[in-house]
Amino acid sequence: MKIIEYNDAYRDDMIFMVLQAKDALGRKPSINPDLLDVKGNYIDKGDMFFLAVDGNDRVIGCGGFLRIPGTDEAFVHRLYVKASEKRQGIGSALLERIEAEMKACGITVSKVHLGEPRAQWFESYSFYPKHGYAEYEPRYMSKEL
Repeated sequence: MKIIEYNDAYRDDMIFMVLQAKDALGRKPSINPDLLDVKGNYIDKGDMFFLAVDGNDRVIGCGGFLRIPGTDEAFVHRLYVKASEKRQGIGSALLERIEAEMKACGITVSKVHLGEPRAQWFESYSFYPKHGYAEYEPRYMSKEL
């Protein structure tokens, strides 16, 4: 597995993986509009988006960040791992790469918005605290970088 910067050549495979990940969580699969144009919504704005790619050159995870204008803070966005690849360190590797890039960009606080209902997003509510995030208001966690 390798973590790479987003490349449009992987767009459709990434979208397919996200839909599969949502379906595995029991959610109605739908695509977030920002993922239809990652370059325009992340890269061109000076933010970043990464893909986890397996040995067969297939997308098995993704995630990125968007800065909060006028601050040294950013939100982690769209951190997904293919259901059949979970609990193998892929999400952790993606988050570490995202946080490293945040630091390199001068970001000192990483934030994440967790979904509702909590029962559908239970993995997020346990994943982020394992990586040093703490709740600062309902459905939001942060971490000093």
